[in-house]
Amino acid sequence: MSRVTEIYGSMVFSDSAMKERLPKDTYQTIQHTIKEGKHLDINVANAVANAMKDWAIEKGATHFTHWFQPMTGVTAEKHDSFISPTDDGKVLMEFSGKELVRGESDASSFPSGGLRATFEARGYTAWDATSPAFVKDHTLYIPTAFCSYGGYALDKKTPLLRSMEDISKQAVRILRLFGNDKVNQVKTTVGSEQEYFLIDRNVYDKREDLIITGRTLFGSKAPKGQELSDHYFGSIKSRVAGFMQELDDELWKLGISARTEHNEVAPGQHELAPIYETTNIAADHNQLTMDLMKRIARKHDMVCLLAEKPFDGVNGSGKHNNWSLQTDTGINLLEPGDTPFDNAQFLLFLCAVIKAVDEYQDLLRISVASAGNDHRLGASEAPPAIMSIYVGEELNEVLEAIRNNTSYGGKEKTLFKVGVHTLPRFPKDTTDRNRTSPFAFTGNKFEFRALGSNSSISDVNTVLNTIVSEELRQFADELESSENFPVQLHTLIHRVVKEHMRIVFNGNGYDEEWTKEAENRGLLNLKTTVDALPYFLKEKNINLMSSHKVLSKEEMQSRYEIMLDNYTSVINIEALTMIDMSRKQIMPAVCAFSKSLSESIYYKGEDKASKYELTTRSELDGYLDDMLSMTSKLETLVSGKKAPSDTLKKAQFYKDNVIPVMEKLRMYADKLENLTDRNYWPFPTYSDILFSVQ
Repeated sequence: MSRVTEIYGSMVFSDSAMKERLPKDTYQTIQHTIKEGKHLDINVANAVANAMKDWAIEKGATHFTHWFQPMTGVTAEKHDSFISPTDDGKVLMEFSGKELVRGESDASSFPSGGLRATFEARGYTAWDATSPAFVKDHTLYIPTAFCSYGGYALDKKTPLLRSMEDISKQAVRILRLFGNDKVNQVKTTVGSEQEYFLIDRNVYDKREDLIITGRTLFGSKAPKGQELSDHYFGSIKSRVAGFMQELDDELWKLGISARTEHNEVAPGQHELAPIYETTNIAADHNQLTMDLMKRIARKHDMVCLLAEKPFDGVNGSGKHNNWSLQTDTGINLLEPGDTPFDNAQFLLFLCAVIKAVDEYQDLLRISVASAGNDHRLGASEAPPAIMSIYVGEELNEVLEAIRNNTSYGGKEKTLFKVGVHTLPRFPKDTTDRNRTSPFAFTGNKFEFRALGSNSSISDVNTVLNTIVSEELRQFADELESSENFPVQLHTLIHRVVKEHMRIVFNGNGYDEEWTKEAENRGLLNLKTTVDALPYFLKEKNINLMSSHKVLSKEEMQSRYEIMLDNYTSVINIEALTMIDMSRKQIMPAVCAFSKSLSESIYYKGEDKASKYELTTRSELDGYLDDMLSMTSKLETLVSGKKAPSDTLKKAQFYKDNVIPVMEKLRMYADKLENLTDRNYWPFPTYSDILFSVQ
């Protein structure tokens, strides 16, 4: 047996571990709970908890924690030990079913967006039995949902689980129409490719902006960046390879199927891709992956940067969300079939996605919105903020034939009719990939490329599941009431394609002409988070989320407030950091260098001083005055005296007033960096950082 097979899943309370340790009837009951969401009897919960505790202690665990995903964007945990004191002064190691199924946490300091008052501290965690528990750092981690005393979702997992249950229900309705009575559940599956930077810890520790904000707020472009593409898929440096090997080992122990790793385009940038798995488990695993990346990098004297745009002028980091639908019998519903009937089923699910993306462009854009991702979307390494779907040339021909009621491929003389003419089986690579598309069909799945590297995949998949579920619901309602299923199916697919082909675009998303064409098509171009967020509370979006019981109106309002507040807070922290670095580091350093030039000019005399000394001092003094002016202006803007109290207006104020001043301040600082002697510059430059890991 290889080392990998020995360690893989060794720290996970997996299905095989449960089967081995639980009585047969208890095991079958817990499987019903996992697969069908049935209520778990307390006696069964006690049996599972005891087996889980014994297993965890064998793995070295002394504590347990309910591990959840609050609206902060990171995970949270409170550790409790297994120990229970006895009368004779000793302890027992105990863990009850009640402790497994539900925990209580102080929720007062987590973002709630007004769902509860600050003094209402009680929050509850509920075990997500579908995501396996695991042991890490001598602690048993129990994946959980997190809600308020009043039952409102305070986390990212709860809406995701709701959306998964809902889309399964609607997808099964569709499959029944095609005569499939064997499928009882449809799962959404996700593979999330994770991009990140690795830099030397020594240079990181000297950059206040990296420490506080995760990205560089100042920095002139290095003489060499990614122009030669020599880093992309290049030989992995031994130091990075050591990090990747340890990361793989730790991920494999936790049952995270990390499979592909390579150098990305920018210097110091890399990517990791896992194998596809059920969406809520994929979301948990991605959070674990990001946490382990940061921890293990430190052990190798490096720092892992997950900010969406840590460096100006080189590629930022994204997270590609590869999404598909799979039945409990193992069939991928986005895989085109060999027969007309299978093709019709595939086309119907495809149409559901096309219609969903077209009608809910705003929600998809909002699902990837953040202050950090605003720097990345639309740049040369990321898709534009305009939502569109890429389907490839061959599938596009099929859709055009359906829309126009014409023959497909120029071979058939009769009209194209769904379920009559057989489509060819689509190989996974019928056409080239389109990296400029935010939402691309890639053979048997859709790749959503607009996510930022630091974001949770729960948000986007909650939206994606729900919008597709809504279209499947509409389709099922229409088809179930039809007296002639094949005719009505053809009519429905033809109508959907005709009405929603505007969202399909196979061209270059970076081309300026696409922006004009998208506007003519009526597509939204929500360039910033602040532009996008007001759409979240549109009546159609509230009706969508509430009717599918994914988010109530109150929960949507709270998330809207949280996202706006987060946007403003991030920009405010960055502005304060820039002010601090300007006044305490950059300007004093430039003054010291200017003083050295002045002294040299003084001793030589103005008439004998070099042109370099004279012109450099003059330019330094000019840019220094400009920088002081911008710093003072930024201080006034973030003082709180001018910003409105309304959360939306405050966010708009920061977008329209604060960010432009920050950009000007950076411009002057970067000009000063290019003029200042390296011995005087107060922190590592881009050249120092991007090429720090050798």
